[in-house]
Amino acid sequence: MSTIVLVNLQKRFGDFTAVRGTDLTVGAGRFVVLLGPSGCGKTTTLRMIAGLELPTSGQILIDGEDVTALRARQRDIAFVFQMFALYPHMTVRNNIAFPLKNEHVPRHEIASRVDAAARMLRIEELLDRKTGGLSGGDRQRVALGRAIVRQPKAFLMDEPLGTLDADFRELMCLELRKLHNALSATTVYVTHDQSEAMAMADDLVVMNQGEVLQSGPPHEIYHYPATVFVGNFIGSPPMNFLPVEGAVHAGDETVRLHDAAVSIPRCDATAERVLLGIRPEHVVIDEHGPLRGKVIADEYLGSHQVLIIETAVGTLRARTSKDARLAAGSPVGLSFRRDRTLLYDAASGRLLPGAAHG
Repeated sequence: MSTIVLVNLQKRFGDFTAVRGTDLTVGAGRFVVLLGPSGCGKTTTLRMIAGLELPTSGQILIDGEDVTALRARQRDIAFVFQMFALYPHMTVRNNIAFPLKNEHVPRHEIASRVDAAARMLRIEELLDRKTGGLSGGDRQRVALGRAIVRQPKAFLMDEPLGTLDADFRELMCLELRKLHNALSATTVYVTHDQSEAMAMADDLVVMNQGEVLQSGPPHEIYHYPATVFVGNFIGSPPMNFLPVEGAVHAGDETVRLHDAAVSIPRCDATAERVLLGIRPEHVVIDEHGPLRGKVIADEYLGSHQVLIIETAVGTLRARTSKDARLAAGSPVGLSFRRDRTLLYDAASGRLLPGAAHG
């Protein structure tokens, strides 16, 4: 298990800054997921950790050693790509053994490590088959096996499940997490799929436009998004953001949405333009609720349904029981769970400090 520390890491390609001022600590044995939309800088960050890209400035430390200028092969890190990068003319056994042969590991130790990896990945029966004829899921297991046998300091994975179909991807999420636990390895994993990230991560790192916007445990990021972007990106459906009427001042415990007074945890900051953030599951259909609206559509999802409601301050979504009977056009009253109500500075998009979340 190794600790990876990034210090003010930056990467520019000409006039374009792909990664800017990233400070991040990946704790030993943690499964850390870099999450964000395409082009946010997550893969570039991963490639810099691996030594496949050199940073423009900043430092990369592995177990306290500055490896910023070291080549990839000098960092003792295993990289698993989205495209499996296997040799189709070779057997599974020879593909997994390939990096060990290059390192001149003794033959008996190669055999032992390959057999152990195959048992862990449950691909023993495939060892003597050519990889060219395997399914995508089996090829991904072979690629993982080739990384495991190296017994590296850390595993880096760049969207390794991206080419798999949805059902098998869900299964492989579970398998990867079990594998991580069995190896007690430090893992940095890149994806743009929030469901994949939430299912596997010990810590999430949400990125956009080359910046780390928030990092921490998934439940913390879900319940207390640090920015409007994070609240929109994490969660399905995403967080509702509604404009507050007038400025908000430190000590306020009520805000106005149009003509509705809404209770909030005490605000500890002042801002001229404010958005109220609330998750759909914390919107309550309440005939006595202060905010009035009209149902314009519903999304039936089996275990629950999501109502799309038009109000004087904009459209919002409310997650309700699957048995709720509210047809399009139905008038509703709305209230919000006070302890789950957040305020954001509309100018910066950042969360305002409050009594409930520090």
